[in-house]
Amino acid sequence: MRFAALLTSLALAASALPTHVQSQAPGSPAAARAVDSATVVAAVRRIIGERYVLPERRPALDAVLAEGLASGRYAVADGVVLAERLNADLERVGQDRHLGFRFNPQEAVMLAAGSVEEPGENPVFERLIRKANHGITDLQLMPGNVRLMKYDGFHWVGADSAAALDNAMRFLAGGDAVILDLRGNGGGDPRAVQHIISRFLPAGTPLVTFYMNGSPEGDSLSSLETPDDQRMVGRPLYVLTSGDTGSAAEEFTGHVAGYRLGQIVGANTAGAAYRNDIVAVGDQFILSVSVGRGILASTGTDWEGVGHAPTIEAEVSAALDIAHAAALNAVTAAALPEERPVLQAVAEAMESRGLRRAPELALDAYAGVYGERTLTSDGGRLFSRRNGGVAFPLIALGGNRFAVEATPAMRMEFETADGVVQAMTVDYADGPSQPRVERTVPAR
Repeated sequence: MRFAALLTSLALAASALPTHVQSQAPGSPAAARAVDSATVVAAVRRIIGERYVLPERRPALDAVLAEGLASGRYAVADGVVLAERLNADLERVGQDRHLGFRFNPQEAVMLAAGSVEEPGENPVFERLIRKANHGITDLQLMPGNVRLMKYDGFHWVGADSAAALDNAMRFLAGGDAVILDLRGNGGGDPRAVQHIISRFLPAGTPLVTFYMNGSPEGDSLSSLETPDDQRMVGRPLYVLTSGDTGSAAEEFTGHVAGYRLGQIVGANTAGAAYRNDIVAVGDQFILSVSVGRGILASTGTDWEGVGHAPTIEAEVSAALDIAHAAALNAVTAAALPEERPVLQAVAEAMESRGLRRAPELALDAYAGVYGERTLTSDGGRLFSRRNGGVAFPLIALGGNRFAVEATPAMRMEFETADGVVQAMTVDYADGPSQPRVERTVPAR
């Protein structure tokens, strides 16, 4: 089974959530072959009637498809147009972000090559997963030994995915705090969710129960045993989310929130809770159909239509800076006294950048020559260049204080008189201040 359009995040589909369907344009070569709309609609009705996650909603979905067929709305030979009309009806009645229909012969052929559910059964799918590094797109060591993993999909093809995630988890486990960036993660496989969340929970902790194809009997998952070098139980954890965080990524977020394993930073998630299968309909169409409902053990609920709210609300683009600042504050509490000034200084810089704090004066007012340093402004940012070297952007901390982005423990504080900058002092959180330097001429 699959969560929100896993193939989509590998660029095989047009959208991470199937109800926002994009198809090839009418008249394109792939769309040229006429379709038998009655046969296509009959196949969609059969699949929904047999498999849709909520049996009580199957009649309404079937009725709108039957009406479209009877009215002649679907009596078109162009596959793109048929897909758009059929999908619009499913979207209107279903109100389900995992239910969608699109014209995509390329993906239909790939699905016909074998199952994407079990390792070894679809070599095309597995090759794409490996090329995408199993969803792991970035690992970073950030200031303060905060470690980041950007994870774009909970992809899973068995042992190879487990090995890739184990390597990433070992890297993260070396940090004093962990950030997982799921802002663009549309979902994937619950086995990948189980594999990662187990690093933050004691083994055997109940996770989720899935009810598939309308069955009252559920299949439950619990956390796994974790190798010592990957265990992060109790580690400060921050999960970045957005409205594009969907499905399996929301399951993971729900475990973090429900078991209070860390902070959710950013915006409310998509509210796409159902598990879906992506099924080829003939050799030209793809149907994403919701087939399962997951109930979180920590809350006793799902998140369909609701999503998960952040515990630290932030603009999505600024969520990493806000999370990094929060992580540094958490790390500072346990740090050695001599380490704390630098950690606090970097935390202030990251928070200020995330909150886009404004200086007291317009940026151009700070431009000028200060001894061996020249400050320039492009109207949106202030830059410092020393002895003609590289120009480093500055971060406004509020008032007349700035941090250097490349070395955020370095501070520049400006003296002003009647709104005019007179001088600058440079200091370091872990060292002495440099002598006061007067501003000579404006920078050009």
